[in-house]
Amino acid sequence: MKALRPVVAAALALFAAGAAQAHKSWLLPSATVLTADQWITVDAAVSNDLFYFNHVPIRLDNLEITAPDGSIVKPENPFTGKFRSSFDLHLDKPGTYKMALVNNGVFASYELNGEKKRWRGKPDDLAKDIPADAKNVEITQSAGRVETFATAGAPNDTALKATGKGLEMAPVTHPNDLFAGEAATFRFTLDGKPAADLAVEIVPGGSRWRNAQNEIALKTDKNGEISVTWPGAGMYWLETALQDNNTTVPKATSRRASYVATFEVLAP
Repeated sequence: MKALRPVVAAALALFAAGAAQAHKSWLLPSATVLTADQWITVDAAVSNDLFYFNHVPIRLDNLEITAPDGSIVKPENPFTGKFRSSFDLHLDKPGTYKMALVNNGVFASYELNGEKKRWRGKPDDLAKDIPADAKNVEITQSAGRVETFATAGAPNDTALKATGKGLEMAPVTHPNDLFAGEAATFRFTLDGKPAADLAVEIVPGGSRWRNAQNEIALKTDKNGEISVTWPGAGMYWLETALQDNNTTVPKATSRRASYVATFEVLAP
């Protein structure tokens, strides 16, 4: 039995590490900094490990791609499989593209004939999908963004402008101008105003092959800003979220706002 103890301990450690890793949503571009008139492929998934396909795909119904001139462009060859979705994007204009999966949904819990029920969907479907005789109805608005960025040629910031709705990132440092060992500053806004005291987590990719997440925990200042010095080159995942009662959905009593982004940090 003594000989087995190190093995059991190692297994328990791995289980604990896995249990600590919540499912993460992400967009992963094949490249982020390119010369003019190039193509990239972007994967979209929810997984336990960054950036490894092992859970479910993110559907592309709410995908918005903003071109360097502010126009909206369509993805090429969209596909959804068992573990991931993917699409191609032709960067035929010089400048920076923003790819965003934008969610504006609702969660509801209620009782019907003595049974507890749960429902998730779009705000417009609330009235028809939740029975009129349901009791103890609680509605939570969910507003989230999952983003990534790619630049062809010289970067610009037209596509990076915030909409003023929900939780967003307004980069101070351009998201395609990140280098290992250098500091970058990002500003977060909630409904267009600085989001102060917001907890932000940054995790490097490749977590499947580490025993620890190696997360960087930060908090925004009064201007909604954080500063991070990248410890090494590679892909990084950022997440932040909050809950408040500033809802825009009728009868919703609370709102959960979230923001996720993927960045590539280059070698100096």
